Amino acid sequence: MCFKIKSVQICGVDDAGRGSMLGPLVIAGVSLKKSDVSKLKLLGVKDSKQLTPKLREELYKKIISLVDNYYVAKISPKLIDASVKKHDLNHLEAKYMAKVILKLNPDTSYVDSCDVNPNRFGKEISKLSNNKKIRSYHHADSRFIVVSAASIIAKVTRDREIMKLRKNHDLGSGYPSDSKTIDFVKLYYKTNQILPVFVRKSWKPTQKILES
Repeated sequence: MCFKIKSVQICGVDDAGRGSMLGPLVIAGVSLKKSDVSKLKLLGVKDSKQLTPKLREELYKKIISLVDNYYVAKISPKLIDASVKKHDLNHLEAKYMAKVILKLNPDTSYVDSCDVNPNRFGKEISKLSNNKKIRSYHHADSRFIVVSAASIIAKVTRDREIMKLRKNHDLGSGYPSDSKTIDFVKLYYKTNQILPVFVRKSWKPTQKILES
């Protein structure tokens, strides 16, 4: 009698755009056989923040070809604002990470924790994903290559969303540290007396603009 050994599926989950003033918060997950994880290294996969946009785009295609499955969720500014109002942004992110994990259905998932307490964050995702095995760490995107791969998928997806907005608006990077982004929001509000739907109204820099 021959028994087929089930291959262990490993998943990595990461976000992109959490600190931005505008556009979606993107959560991406990739899953592949544990025995294939080393192949990500051969592709040159590393934390998306250490790669140029051109390299990320190239790796995005290679990662999608290599992994068994991937899933991307986009959280709108409206949903983000509603969560910030309830001081619940970490819960919103945990909920969407759980959604990604449920779609991919791996044996073990590695997630990049946005909570100061990674253990608590992991337990919450586990609870929301039918008690899946979760490994939650700070800087998981630079510690685990499967999370690095997810970080590339998330970042490229997020960059593409911003590129779409740039077709009609000169809005910079979208981050509060970018004076071009601040100037865009200020001018838009001054001209229209309303904020665009893609701007996060709950963000402190946005609040400051509204108050002034």
